[in-house]
Formats: sequence, structure tokens, C-alpha cells
Amino acid sequence: MGSESLIYSIFLIFTGAGVLASFALFTRQPLIVAYIVLGILLGPFGFKLVKDAKTLEEIGHIGIMFLLFLLGLDLQPRNFLQLLSKTAVIALLSAAALGFTGFILSYSFDFSLMESVIIGVSTIFSSTIIGIKLLPTTVLHHKHTGGMLISILLLQDILAIVVLIILNGGKSLENSTQFIQLIAALPCLIIFAMGFVRWVLQPLIQKFDRFHEYIFLLAIGWCLGLAVLAEHFQLSLEIGAFIAGISLANSPIAQYIAINLKPLRDFFLILFFFAIGANFNLGLVGDIIIPATLLAGAVIVLKPLVFAKLLTQLGESKKLSWEVGFRLGQTSEFSLLIAYIASSLHYIGDEASTMIQATAILTFLLSTYIIVFSYPSPIAVSDRLRRD
Repeated sequence: MGSESLIYSIFLIFTGAGVLASFALFTRQPLIVAYIVLGILLGPFGFKLVKDAKTLEEIGHIGIMFLLFLLGLDLQPRNFLQLLSKTAVIALLSAAALGFTGFILSYSFDFSLMESVIIGVSTIFSSTIIGIKLLPTTVLHHKHTGGMLISILLLQDILAIVVLIILNGGKSLENSTQFIQLIAALPCLIIFAMGFVRWVLQPLIQKFDRFHEYIFLLAIGWCLGLAVLAEHFQLSLEIGAFIAGISLANSPIAQYIAINLKPLRDFFLILFFFAIGANFNLGLVGDIIIPATLLAGAVIVLKPLVFAKLLTQLGESKKLSWEVGFRLGQTSEFSLLIAYIASSLHYIGDEASTMIQATAILTFLLSTYIIVFSYPSPIAVSDRLRRD
């Protein structure tokens, strides 16, 4: 993609997003819906005005990294580790319940055994973007809710990485080596991040904290640098960015960084949601609409139910348990990545891949509607529920 076509694509996306977002606000619809619909309309399977959706999707992933970086800034490391140990059982039991449901439903619609397994696995994960993007970050009584949410999402991310390693490596010796590397890399990365912040970044921040531009630059460099380092060691960019945020959470300028990075995060997230819509193959909708609708319905109903039940049994209040359940009531960006990789390696056909994508889009839309009309969020259509 040349520079002129990239500029033209970004012009179309943000002008179109402005128009559709205005319409969405007038009709009291969530803004995320507008971005996905715009992608479907302008993308390769719509009016073909924006053809290179893959490049935009890669750019959009920067938004996910900033999203997790900002969340890490709001979370104290000690509190997070306590939550992680508490939610490990929830993440595993919910994964088993949802994966089995997805497998049975897919297999009953004559998808192959391998396709049914991969479709089932794709239902396990919940969206980091929707879960965190729609969570108020500055409301004190939501700190515990946010901590529970992100600890479950991070454990799901680790499971997703394991799935991606299996897809890419099969049962080879290299795959076993990657598993060992994965297990060792996470604690090593955390220790490195904490040490680097203490001995390098904190002294720099204290010495030059008057230069706001420098602090802004340092924060972006640290977020992206640790994300790339994490990816190098077979972890995800998202996990690296999250660890970068947690490592700075005790810094006195954590909140300053968080406030100033939010506009940059939103810029890239608009591109990401546009790319989700643009990559959806409308030509196969007729073949998969029934199973995809049923699977999306199962996810929307079962995920809140499973998470609420498990959290209540751990001693959380019913109100918090249901709220976390509904905020996790969709499939994930990782589901789309699994569909892409499995399809490119010929583990699944185009119909199975499109079904995973359709389920993701439907659950993104339905879950967003449920959250913004029922719980506090930055994009709630009601003034009573709108929280930044």
C-alpha cells in the first residue's frame, strides 16, 4: 500500500466514522457498532473503497497494546497477583464449558472434527478490547471489577497463546521447546520489567519530569518496546504491553501517562474495529448464518451465566458476578486470529473461518449493546451510566 492510498484510506475511515458515529449517537447506538458497520460497507467485500484491511488491522493492534498498557497503569502488582490466583480456576472451568458447547453445536452442523474443535476453542476467549474499553477506569468502586476482569482476560490470553503455538507447531519437537520457552518467558519478562523500571526508568522520570513531551515519549517507547520483547519470546504483544503498564503502576506519574495516552489509544482502536468489519466475507453469510447465530446466542447467554455462577461460588457478590459475566459475554480478537491462522494452514475451510468471524462480530455487537444499556461505561448512551 503506497502512502497516498494509506492517507486516502485513513481519510475515508475517519470521515466515515465521524458521519456514522454522529448517526449512532443521535439514535443512541454504541460507537463500536458504527466502526464495524463502516468496515463492512467500505471494505473489500462491500464497496471496495478500502482494499488493504490487513495493513489497517495491524496498525489497529497498536490500540490494543495501548489499551492494556493503560489498564496495567491502574493496577497494583500485588493486588493483581492475588486476583490472578483467585481467577485461575474460573478461567479454566469457563473455557471447558464454552469450548465443549461450541464443539457440539458446530459438529451438529456437519463441520469436520478438526473444524468443530477449532470453532469450539474460538468461543473460549472474551474480548480484551470490549471488556476493558467499556469499563470505567476512573471510578473507584469499579477497581475490583476491573481487576477481576483483567485477570480473567490475561489468563485467557495465555491460553490463546498456547492454542496459537499448537496451531503453528503441531506436535513437533519444536512445539515442546516453545512450551518450555513460554512457561519460562513470562516470569522472566515480569522480573526484567520491574528491574528496568526501578533502576533505569524511575531515575529518568524523576530527573526530567518537568519535560512532559519526554515523559510521553518514554511511556510510548516502554510500552511498545516491552510488547516487541514479549513477542520475541513467543508471548503476545498485548501481554508485553500489559506488563509494561503494571511495572509503572507505582510511579507517581502513572495517572499523567494514562490521561495523555487515551486519545492515541482511541485513534488506533477505531482502525482495529474498522478492520474487523472490512475482513468479513459477505459472500459466505448465507451458508453460515444459522449456525453462527445459534453459536453467538449460546455465547451471549452461557458466558454471563457461567462466569456469574463461578464468581459467586468464590464469594463475590451477585451484582459484581453478573456484571463481570456480561462484560465477558462475547468472543475475542484472539478468536479472529485463530480463524485466520487455522484457515491459512488449511486446518479449517472458508465456511468455518467465516463462521468464527460472524460469531465474533455478532457477539461484539450484542454484548456491546447489553453493556452500554445496563452498566456504567465511557460510551453509555444514558447520562446516568456514562463514566470515563
